[in-house]
Amino acid sequence: MRRAVAAGAALVAVLVCLIAAGSSSAAKVDSVCRGVDSTHDGRWAPEPTTAAWQWQLQGKIDTSVPACVYEVDGFETSKATVAKLHAKGVKVICYLDVGSWEEYRPDAGQFPKSSLGDVYEGWEEERWLDIAHFHKFAAIMEKRIAMCAHEGFDGVEPDNIAGWENRTGFPLTRADQRRYNIWIARQVHKRGMAVALKNDPGQVNELVGAFDFAVVEECFQYEECDAFEPFVKQGKAVFEAEYELPPEKFCAQAKELRFSAIHKGLELFDKPWIPCEPLPRSQAGRQS
Repeated sequence: MRRAVAAGAALVAVLVCLIAAGSSSAAKVDSVCRGVDSTHDGRWAPEPTTAAWQWQLQGKIDTSVPACVYEVDGFETSKATVAKLHAKGVKVICYLDVGSWEEYRPDAGQFPKSSLGDVYEGWEEERWLDIAHFHKFAAIMEKRIAMCAHEGFDGVEPDNIAGWENRTGFPLTRADQRRYNIWIARQVHKRGMAVALKNDPGQVNELVGAFDFAVVEECFQYEECDAFEPFVKQGKAVFEAEYELPPEKFCAQAKELRFSAIHKGLELFDKPWIPCEPLPRSQAGRQS
């Protein structure tokens, strides 16, 4: 699963269900999602937008949510589901954990024991990876990224790429993290997909040129959103999620910053899902 640097307490969220008016297949979204559909150098390159995105990493994927972009788990989401979302005109991001070892992944046994560090706080089934010596598991990460490309994803969100700021069990430096993050970005680009910078506000200025967009957690909660403005200034989208703050506490600022922001539950099931700027009902549920 994705990780917030600081997980919140139990979340009480308002459940909002947005249903497209009329038949189940609504008209195409043209103006609302056009920037999200943009490309550069032959790959997806989403421009800044405030239109809705969806983030679901658990449970059966609900493909009916009216959003321009979906992010789903790369291991758990089938090629058919990606194709179904594409048929609605949706861009799809592949979630991969590249900074920590997850015991429940099918390739978990391939990692060398020397690469496994401390338990990820709050997630007993995970341990940090020694990204300073990533050559030991580079082939595994390349296979994961290739899997996303094979499934037809438009982009990849590599998670846990700010280990240098955490207690990992390894003496990771800022330079170690930057080198690894850039290597990951290059591997994604080699396979024709866009790549997201996940959190890591402390290195945005050094890394914005290597990444195509950003995926950010709770930057309004922790007052870190300004750090990601370089993405917008370079014409790149920022997809942001809040878990504890109610929409009325961050949506106005998100619109001002030109972020696509949503309110979600920490476990990232399909709902709750409250977008700051929902798609117009007459345009929801894009189809090809």
